[in-house]
Amino acid sequence: MQSLTTIGFDADDTLWQNEQFFRMTEKRFAAMLADHGEEKQISARLLEAERRNLAIYGFGIKGFTLSMIETAIEVTDGRVPASVISEILDAGREMLGHPIDPLPHARETVEKLAGTFRLVLITKGDLFDQERKLAGSGLGDLFDAVEIVSDKTAATYARLFSRHGDGPARSMMVGNSLKSDVVPAIEAGSWGVHVPHELTWVLEHVEAPVAEPRFRQISDLGQLPDLIESIAKIESIAKPG
Repeated sequence: MQSLTTIGFDADDTLWQNEQFFRMTEKRFAAMLADHGEEKQISARLLEAERRNLAIYGFGIKGFTLSMIETAIEVTDGRVPASVISEILDAGREMLGHPIDPLPHARETVEKLAGTFRLVLITKGDLFDQERKLAGSGLGDLFDAVEIVSDKTAATYARLFSRHGDGPARSMMVGNSLKSDVVPAIEAGSWGVHVPHELTWVLEHVEAPVAEPRFRQISDLGQLPDLIESIAKIESIAKPG
């Protein structure tokens, strides 16, 4: 077994809060359209639009805002008032200015690992918004590299861990999404560490790969340094001689 040299971190809902702003805006959006359906119905139609539009708009607030507009047009049979469209746009702009609220143990853990490992921030979404959040977090200087990608696949991790580290076999990806952060990283040959977040988006839900030897789960980022130390011990025992 090869020693771990590189650690990738997801950003949204791993290092700082993000999904909560989507949830609050979704409730606000449903209230705008209360005359055209119950909240659950409006939310379900919005989710359908988001699912359709991911391949077109990608991940992030701008795509979410466009999906809200599309849903408003659909549920009102094209009769949505201009005032509602304006309010949707206002809600999207407010999301793009939301404060950055680091999650517990995020800074102390990243600081502890910086210098010992190559740290790579790997996040997906809108370029400008992700850059804004990273700058607002105050964590940017702790990372050796930052990659903002359109999606996260096994090929993505193989490429990035080869570019910024010693390849996927000597790398670890840490994040709240099993679908985006953990499963594809393991498929690429890396360790995948799941840090659950209570508000992970439904389209990021998949079954945990519990049978995979390189899968781990921790309850918060504060447990990551001890986990890495335990993995190092396993690797040292596995080495011949």
